[in-house]
Formats: sequence, structure tokens, C-alpha cells
Amino acid sequence: MDTHTSAFGLEFEPGLTLLEVPSARSTILHRLVGARLTEAATERNAETNATAYWIDARNTAATQVLYDCVPSDRTLESLRIARAFTAYQHHSLVRRVTRRAGPETELIVAPNVASLYHDADLPDWERDDLLAAALETLAELGRVLDCPVVATSADDDRAATISAYAATTLECVRTREGIRLVRSGEEPTDDDGEMGTAIDDTAGYWHGTHWQTTIPYWVDLYGAVAEGQSVVEAHDRGILEVTP
Repeated sequence: MDTHTSAFGLEFEPGLTLLEVPSARSTILHRLVGARLTEAATERNAETNATAYWIDARNTAATQVLYDCVPSDRTLESLRIARAFTAYQHHSLVRRVTRRAGPETELIVAPNVASLYHDADLPDWERDDLLAAALETLAELGRVLDCPVVATSADDDRAATISAYAATTLECVRTREGIRLVRSGEEPTDDDGEMGTAIDDTAGYWHGTHWQTTIPYWVDLYGAVAEGQSVVEAHDRGILEVTP
């Protein structure tokens, strides 16, 4: 198994990653999961029993959206989805994944990971401890399995709690070029839609179901033209040649 998950140039390191989304039903996670499972399907051999787990909350796991994000329905055969409607169910599912996940696990996702722990059916005195246990379990599971665990939150206050357990935080930012994923420490987009200055080059932007690439994306795939080198020379060396 790879030591990181890559989707459209974005890499998820092993451990817990917090993805701050604009809404609880945001489909950005579906796209990232679809991209990763598509890559995994082409990389692994037929004998590898790779799996991915989706611990759902707030009815986020829309199957039609997931199918729209993959080139073949068979790509999702490795994905196991279980849905929780209460904090107790969610905590139970987290514990169940720890018993089922193993070295073959490609990815674990937990959308709206903290939302159910703030419902009225959970006593105040219990919610903090129960949520902390779930987050600590997910973070440790990612480290032990060397596997990315991606949790989302659409609430700033809850995101602050999750970030204490996350190794990496990503924010979904809407720009005039589409949706951009910004790592913690990058400058956010201005109110007028202008992009901030990023620490890491952005590989691309999402426009609905379309992906708009950027120069760093193609440089990562095919390399860059050396300083002082003409485009014709680069083409002769094969740097600019794109294979269909």
C-alpha cells in the first residue's frame, strides 16, 4: 500500500486529516474518494483485497454522486459504507472499523465526524469524552495502519476540536476559478474572490463535475523546461510530449 493518498495532485499523509467543507452535504469528499479509489484500482494487482471504509453521518454518502465520480461502477466495490444516526451509533462504527481495517485498507473517511455528538439526545457530560474517544481512535488507526483517515466538518467550532487530533487541516475555498483546497498555513482567498498566496502550488480547481488543471499539475506529471531552454528543445527531449 502507498504511504500516502494522492488525488489530482493532492496528497493525504497517513493519520487524520481534517477537511473543512462549505456545507454538511458538500460533494468534495466524494470526488476525492472517487479519485483515490480509481487510482488504487489501477495500481493494485488482482490478488490484493484492498478496502476503504466510509463512516457516514448526516446522510452524506450519496451513492449516485459517488458513482458519478468514478469511471466504472466496479471501482466502488472496495468501498464499505455504514451510516450512523446517533452519536452512540457513530462511536460504535468507529470501533467496528478498528476491528475490520487492516494492512489492505486504502482509505477511511468520516464526513461530519463531530456533528452527531452535539445532538440533544446525548448528555452534555458525555459528549466531549465520547467525541474525543472517536477522534483519538481514528487518528491512531491512521497512524498504526499507515493509512489516510479523512474527516470533514462544516462548523468552525467543531473543526477547532477536530484539528487538535488531526495531523493536517485542509480548507475548501470558493474562488472565481472554482473550488480550491488550501492547506493550513496558506493565505485564504480574499472576499472579492482573488486567490491568496499559497505555500504549496495548487494542482487545479473544481467547477462542478469538471477539473481545471494548472501549470504545477502538468509540471508534476511531465517536468519543467530548464531555464534558458527553448520550447523546441524541450519538445525534442520529450518533456512536452503528452501521451494520450
